[in-house]
This record gives sequence, structure tokens and C-alpha cells, in this order.
Amino acid sequence: MSEKQELIKQMLELQKQFVEYEHANGLDPADYYAPSTDHTLNGFRQKYRDLAMKVVELAHEEKGSHA
Repeated sequence: MSEKQELIKQMLELQKQFVEYEHANGLDPADYYAPSTDHTLNGFRQKYRDLAMKVVELAHEEKGSHA
């Protein structure tokens, strides 16, 4: 599996976990945008963003374009 495919797999798993959390608990915007340090969603947005940006970088490398 390529690095890009592995990153996409991780992103899909994070999405699945997020949807499961939302269905079980609802979603308060404060918990999404500014979760406490012990909250399940703490670090979620940053991790997902980092994975997404790496996928974009790899896609640009594949096509020889620049971000």
C-alpha cells in the first residue's frame, strides 16, 4: 500500500470514529473546536488536518505540481 493510500485509510478511520462519537453523544461545537484536554475529540481536528495536508503534498508530488 502506498503512503498516500495508508494516509487516506487513516483519514477514513478517523471519520468513522468521529461519526460514531457524534451519533452516540451528539456534537457540541465547543467540543469540536475547543475540546478539553481529556475530551475524546481533543487533537482530532489537528490530526485529520495533518493527514489531509500530507495527502495533498503527495498528490502534488505525483503530478509534479506545486502547492
